[in-house]
Amino acid sequence: MINYKKADLNELEEIIRCRMEFIREDIGPQIPEMEATIQAQLKEYLANHLNSDCYVFAAEEDNRIISIAFLLIQERPANPRFPHGRTGNIMNVYTVPEKRRQGIAGNVIKQIMDFGKTQNLDFLELKAAPMGYPLYKKLGFEDACSRCKEMNFKWE
Repeated sequence: MINYKKADLNELEEIIRCRMEFIREDIGPQIPEMEATIQAQLKEYLANHLNSDCYVFAAEEDNRIISIAFLLIQERPANPRFPHGRTGNIMNVYTVPEKRRQGIAGNVIKQIMDFGKTQNLDFLELKAAPMGYPLYKKLGFEDACSRCKEMNFKWE
């Protein structure tokens, strides 16, 4: 039986395991030193932010997380697009390979959608990988910006 829930610090190791599996699949294997650095940061970050401005929603089966998604709640200066100044960023949507295409990730995202509504969020945003794009469209997500391209800057 699958149990859907908001995770807490009791599941810290499971959350980190899923995040690392997501990274390995999305970006590729990392050298051991990089994995250790990421895991240490995640442990500290989640200890300070879990269930305050970072929420982890999960599907659990046999005491093992099989699907997961993070929700970061951000407060911003209001504008017409987000008049309450509160938005949610969904990230790290991951389901273990043997449980994919069974509607589990969709149910995890629905948990976030229901929770976000109770948190006075103006909208939820995410970056859709090609595999997840049809699911998000089915759940009602729309392409956010046709007039702009996502950009970032990184210091060398």
